[in-house]
Parts: sequence; C-alpha cells; structure tokens
Amino acid sequence: MPEYEVLEPNFKDVLLETMKTKAPFWTLLGMELVDVKKGWAKVRLPFDKKLTHPLGIAHGGAIFSPADSAIAMALMGLVKEDEIFTTVEMKLNYLKSFAKGEITAEANIIHKGNTIALGEVEVKNSKGIIIAKGLATYMIMKK
Repeated sequence: MPEYEVLEPNFKDVLLETMKTKAPFWTLLGMELVDVKKGWAKVRLPFDKKLTHPLGIAHGGAIFSPADSAIAMALMGLVKEDEIFTTVEMKLNYLKSFAKGEITAEANIIHKGNTIALGEVEVKNSKGIIIAKGLATYMIMKK
C-alpha cells in the first residue's frame, strides 16, 4: 500500500466521532470508520441478520454501502473547507457472498480534480478474501 498523508489530528478525531455518533445510516447498518488518511480510508461492517435477504446472506446494498462510504471518507481529507461532494456513479463487482464475520472496505482516491474525483475500493471478508471490487466517481462542488 502506498504511503498516505495523515490527516490533522483534530480533523481526524472529529471525523471519526461524527461518523460514530451523527451518521444515522451508518448506525442503522452498523458501519464503523476504522481509519482515514488523505486519499485513503477503511470502513468495517460486522455481519448482522438485519442485513440479509431471504437466502440468509447479506443484501448487495449492505456490501455497497461501506464500499461507497469508504471512498467518500478517503476523499474527505482531500477536499477544501468550502467544498462538498456527492457520488454520481459507482460500479461494484460482487465476487463472493457475505454471511458471517465482518467485511472491511478499503478505498483510495485515484484522481482528484477541481470538479471530479475517482476512487477505487476493495471489500474483503474476515479471512482477507476480496468479495467485491468497485470504482466510483464523485462530483465536487462549492458549498
């Protein structure tokens, strides 16, 4: 893994706390921001029955959510204070199912321009096996 610049400690602490306490969707799913740097992030999601479809494995959206969120968190440390961003397109290839343990989505930003950012993500299970791989485009805008 390439070296990523660490975030200012205060910014990182606020981001970690915000995602833990003020992100209702993250809480609903059980996602946790494990670590974040400029251009890199890791999000964890433990398996829970509430994530499953009738076959007992996690719904694709439960895998997609930490993947998208990890890329967004990787981008957080690269945007300016007067900028916001949103996902405009994301593709995720599912390779294996998720039915126990936990998954981690590890993402990095491939390109960040003035208006567009491109990120990639690997989602791995508890054994370190890739279960999904994705690519996302984000639009960067002034607040």
